[in-house]
This record gives sequence, structure tokens and C-alpha cells, in this order.
Amino acid sequence: MEILDGKILSNQIKNKVKDDVIRLYSEEQKPLLACIIVEGNKASETYVASKQKACEFCGIESKVVRLPENISQIELENQIDFLNKDETVSAILLQLPLPKHLNSTSAINKIIPEKDVDCLTNLNLGCLFSGYSSFAPCTATGIIKLLENNNISIEGKNVVVIGRSLLVGKSVACLLEQKNATVTLCHRRTKNLKDYTLNADILIVAIGSPKFITKDFVKTGAVIVDVGINRIDGKICGDVDFDNVKEYCSYISPVPGGVGPLTVACLMENTLYLANKKEIKTNKNLIKTKERNYEFNCGSCKKLRNR
Repeated sequence: MEILDGKILSNQIKNKVKDDVIRLYSEEQKPLLACIIVEGNKASETYVASKQKACEFCGIESKVVRLPENISQIELENQIDFLNKDETVSAILLQLPLPKHLNSTSAINKIIPEKDVDCLTNLNLGCLFSGYSSFAPCTATGIIKLLENNNISIEGKNVVVIGRSLLVGKSVACLLEQKNATVTLCHRRTKNLKDYTLNADILIVAIGSPKFITKDFVKTGAVIVDVGINRIDGKICGDVDFDNVKEYCSYISPVPGGVGPLTVACLMENTLYLANKKEIKTNKNLIKTKERNYEFNCGSCKKLRNR
């Protein structure tokens, strides 16, 4: 059994972004990531803090917009509109989940696609699912990078994804399919779940149920990617019972230290990607200097963007 360590790869990605920011941008004109957080969720506070820290490391400016827990839908969407119009903002992230009285789908789709860093607006998702997107949701991208960085073949493999959220399940299933895997998307209401998981060469779990996957669900020698983040008695654990399963698989990602760091690193990469697109659109003189040699490695594709 080998560990799929996301921390090492995360540092490599962030160092690449840092170098590109230094190469492409002046101190006075850096990419800026705006994070909107509605107060009341301690986990969200932790995640936003980690994103701020990553921005600082990569040389990306960060702006956190804190909104009261009782904010109305109209007030939230007005704040998004304000950031849409702010020319200094390269990318916008709406930290999820939102309080129950707010409609996250409506709020996300208020973000203009050119600043939708998590690739969750209807337009960007449509491009992704149609195979015409050069970027994808950060967690889904991180999962693909984690597999490829460890030389784990995807093409032709039976892959089971448990969890059907747009942010993870459906997005990573799409990326895997584009890489010629045979993908089965399961969820909480899937009957006889073991019939699917026991046939999986690669098992990706993102259902938010602590230690749900045990050895009884795992094919011997399978690759397991655990996306879950749960707390039990103050300790963080994944959706996979790591100690119970580790001896039965060939590779497994730990929680913490697996997919989580890569999500943040890919957020930095997506921010730089959107910033570059913005600069190309607004200043034609930057086309040769900014885009000619900039290679963007995305979960769905790896291409040299020459315009």
C-alpha cells in the first residue's frame, strides 16, 4: 500500500503559480481572489484562512468579504454584483455551504463566468460537461492531478465515484470519462452499493459520512481517493475507514493531507488562469508576453494556450 500524498504535489503546484505570478505580473498589478463568506460556519472560516495563506505564498492578492449570517438573498447577490464590476478582482469564490435560508445555486450564478474560479456557474459547467472547458472545479482537478502524479492509469479503468455533488462527484466523473475511464456514479440511495465498489479499480468517495467505506466495500488492490472531511471527537477523518482499509488497497489518500491541500493549490492555479484570461481580453499588448509560454495544467486537459 502506498500513500497518495497531496501535500507534496500541492507545494509543487503552488511554487509553479508563484513563479508565474512573479514572471507575469508587477507588484502593482497582481491577480486578486475575492472570497465571500457568510458568517456562522467554523469550518468555512478555517477553509478561507487556508486560502488566504496560499494566496500570500503564491503572491496573489486576497480579499475576504464577510457577511452576517442573517443576510438576505438580495443583499448577498448585490455584493456579488459589486465584485463582478470591480476591475481589480480577477476571481470570485463563494464559500459553501451557505445558511439554509439562502439559495446557493442562484448566488453562484450571479458570479460572471469570467470570474467563476470554482467553475460552478451553469455556463462554465456546461462547457466542462461538453468537453470545451480548460478548467474545472478545484477538488475535481486535484483528484485527477493526484492520480496522474502517481502514474496511476485512468484510461480503461473501472472507476466508481460515490457522491453526486457538482463540486466533486459529477465534475470528477466528467473529467475521468474524458480520460477514457468507465465511470459509475453512485450516491446515498444507490442500492447494493457493494456490487459496484467491489468492481472498482479506482474508488473515489465524497459523501460526507465518516468512515463509511470499510474493507468489505473494497476490491483487493484498488486505488482509493478519500475526499471526505469529517470531525469525530475533535479529530478529522475521511469517508473511508483508513486503518480498516489500508491493507487491502494499492494506493490510498489520507485525511487530512490528501485531496484537501490540492483543492487549495488548484484554486490558486484557477485564479491565475482567470487573471491571465482577463489581461489578454483587456490588453492586447499582453498577449505575447503573458500567454505565449504559459502552460496551464488542468484536470480536464493539458494544453499550451497560444492565442
